[in-house]
This record gives sequence, structure tokens and C-alpha cells, in this order.
Amino acid sequence: MSQFTETMPFQHAVNINEVLANLEYIIQNSIKDNDRLCLFALVYHDTTKAIKTAIEDGRFENSDRMEKMDVIFANLYINAYQQYLEKQTVSHSWVFAFNSKNDSLAIIQHILLGMNAHINLDLSVAAATIAKGAEIVNLKNDFMLVNKILAELTDTMQKGLGKVSFFMKLLDLFGFRNDEKIIDFSIKKARDFAWINAMELALLNNKSQEERINDIDIKVLELSKMIKNPPGRFLNLILKLISKFENKDMSKLIHKMRTGTE
Repeated sequence: MSQFTETMPFQHAVNINEVLANLEYIIQNSIKDNDRLCLFALVYHDTTKAIKTAIEDGRFENSDRMEKMDVIFANLYINAYQQYLEKQTVSHSWVFAFNSKNDSLAIIQHILLGMNAHINLDLSVAAATIAKGAEIVNLKNDFMLVNKILAELTDTMQKGLGKVSFFMKLLDLFGFRNDEKIIDFSIKKARDFAWINAMELALLNNKSQEERINDIDIKVLELSKMIKNPPGRFLNLILKLISKFENKDMSKLIHKMRTGTE
């Protein structure tokens, strides 16, 4: 039995509070090993708290369904993390992200690798699971509301990154922030991509669904490779320079991102 299974607060979350406990465990476990997987886990933890607040405030058309979907969604990541540690089969895009945990990439690259696998792959699976067949249409408004909630978190995330990295400042300095071709990834585009795939998956039988998920996984993997090694020598040079001067102590880094203090 792996260390993850032995010490995990909940092996399989059944509500958002348990999701948050699992995510906090991943953060702390990653800090203990001083690997970069805590970076995406921290952003995801903050996002889940925001979704929980939105559910409690009644912002969704169907709060019960949204919580169930959020839990299904989170478990896809939590289970992938556990299975990876136990050397079980995991999707290509998650293996790529997890295998990059000790690579000297910029902080934003580590976060985007996790977001890419989770949003572009897992989100469509979660949506198609909670709303099968024609029911998927009834999920659209709540699904798209999450876009707005994520947009509300963008400034907070950028400020958090600004505390520990000059990445955003350098993007502004060199005029890259508004050029989506640099990494070819954005949260909204990823969620739009996930919605299109969710509608397709919801209408497929189990075998066809599995085949389609594998196809999506391969496409997401290719995007992961672009995030890790974006086209253009200049951008790669900037990212390597940024990474060189970022703190490599994950304990201090996460503490500073959370508190703004050393």
C-alpha cells in the first residue's frame, strides 16, 4: 500500500469539504517532497473554495448538481494523483504533468500543465458523467457560470504569482501578455473546448466514449508539450531565465503565495 493511501484524509471525496481536504493533502505531500505539483494544487484549492462559496450563495441554477459535478471533477485529479504514485495507468496528459514535477520550469508553466490536463480533459468527462444524453443541454448555464467565477479569480491568481515571480511583469515588458499564441492556452478557451467535448461524450455509449476520451487525451498531451516547450527561442529563453530566479523551496513559495510574506 502506498504512502498516499495510508495517510490520505479521504481516498475518494463525496463532498466539496472532502475535496478541499484532499487538495490540501496533495499540497502538503508535494511540499514534503519539494516537488512542483503543489503549485497547481494550490490554485485548484483556491478555485474549489470559490466554487463552494458560489454554491452556498445560490449562484447556480442547480446547486446540488453542481456540487456533485465538482466532486466528480475533483476526484478525476485526486485519483490520477494517487494512481500515478502507485504506478498505475494514468491518462497521457496527467502523466506528462506529473512527470514534470521536478523540472526547472517557470511557476506559471507548472500551473498551466495541471490546468490543461484537468480542464481540457477531465472537465468534459465530469460534465458528461453528471448530465448524460440530452440532459447535457440543461447543464450549460451552470457550466458557463464557472467561467465567470474563474475570471473573478484571475486578478487574485496574478497577484499571488506576482508575489513569487516576475513572470507577469516580464510578459508586460515584452508585450506578451495579450498574445495567446505564446502558450496557446487560456482558461476560457479550455472550458469552451471542454463544453464541446462534453456535449459529444454525453451522447456516446460507453465504448465510443472511452475511445473519444483517449483521442482528447492525445490532443491535450500535444498542448501540454507546447506549454512545456512553447514555440520560439525568445520565449523559451525568457521562461528559462524566469525559472532560474524563482524560489525552488516549495514550502517557502507556497507560504508566500498564501500570505504574501516570507
